[in-house]
Amino acid sequence: MIDALIDEFIDIVIREDIGDGDHSSQSCIPADAMGKMYLLVKEDGILAGVEVGKRIFHKIDPDIEIETLINDGTLVKKGDIALRVNGKVWSLLQAERLVLNVMQRMSGIATRTAEYVARLEGTNTRVLDTRKTTPGMRYLEKEAVRLGGGVNHRMGLYDMVMLKDNHIDFAGGIEKAVQQVKTYLSAKNKDLKIEVEVRNWDELEEVIRVGGVDRVMLDNFTVEETQKAVKFIDGRVETESSGGITIDTLRDYAECGVDFISVGALTHHIKSLDLSLKAMDD
Repeated sequence: MIDALIDEFIDIVIREDIGDGDHSSQSCIPADAMGKMYLLVKEDGILAGVEVGKRIFHKIDPDIEIETLINDGTLVKKGDIALRVNGKVWSLLQAERLVLNVMQRMSGIATRTAEYVARLEGTNTRVLDTRKTTPGMRYLEKEAVRLGGGVNHRMGLYDMVMLKDNHIDFAGGIEKAVQQVKTYLSAKNKDLKIEVEVRNWDELEEVIRVGGVDRVMLDNFTVEETQKAVKFIDGRVETESSGGITIDTLRDYAECGVDFISVGALTHHIKSLDLSLKAMDD
């Protein structure tokens, strides 16, 4: 499934960018011209998207030769060379921006994630991504989180049950929602984890009383409230903190003893890592 999604994504971005032809290249460079390029790292960070970048090159032209010098998930420094490519100049130039767009964004996410992970060092808390991703790029962005040392939450609506505030309100409360989920999963013969978001202490007590869930999300709890909640839960279910947690407050929540902290900013508040593809002389 994942490979098919990536192939479909690559097809879309190629159609979007090339259309009926790369007229800039075709108008001034001979069709049979051959060339070489190298991918230059222009900023320190974590490199991500190498494998996807290679797939883009080969989707445009299977005959492009690629030399991988630095692999995904590697700490890189300004001036490092990650790839060298050799092939038809038209093909290299058609792939250039697409490869950079993907690798710069994925590397930015991986780099940012690594910063969050570093803040958690010495604790048992792990940082999670969310579904706040760029449409069509979810798998790539979540893979970048993983390469940066983070943990993937659910990939979509299909691989975990997560009862958030609107589900609970529409279902008529936590107890009804959880009971209906259990009935549904049994009827469908599905083995999915159940997570319930709680907004206050009363909802937390209700979840623990009802039971049968795997994780509780403490939404917008203060640090003090989180400490109290973790003590009350006492390991009966996994705990996740979420809502407005920044890199500056991350450690405070981790020290409360929560199992996970989910951070939407990992994938939607990021700065791309500066990378460039440069022509090489023979």
